[in-house]
Amino acid sequence: MKPASEIKSELLQFSGTTQYYRHLLGVLFTDGIKYLADECQCYWLLDLIVSWQTHQHVREQEFQVFKLKVDVSNRTAVVTIEDGNDNIIQTQKIPFTDFPLDSIEIWYSNKVMYLPSEH
Repeated sequence: MKPASEIKSELLQFSGTTQYYRHLLGVLFTDGIKYLADECQCYWLLDLIVSWQTHQHVREQEFQVFKLKVDVSNRTAVVTIEDGNDNIIQTQKIPFTDFPLDSIEIWYSNKVMYLPSEH
């Protein structure tokens, strides 16, 4: 796995997408999200985002922001789902993670997951 600093730097270079990839339930994701999932070995995070779409109070939000914040001291994390206006819709604790970055933000709208820089 690449160093976190290199992954962060490369993630900033994604703007728009050249291809969409299909996940479960018809959800698509972009080049940047594919890079993130491959490099950080975090397809579980995509699964988490898709699984929350089965909950009406999340699904009814047209625009969603998923923020993963890792506590590096004990390798736990919290995912916060917001509506794009800093209003928290839901949180989920992750009891263990080997996610290499201290945080990441993924946007979700119209059944597409993407990085903020790809908007």
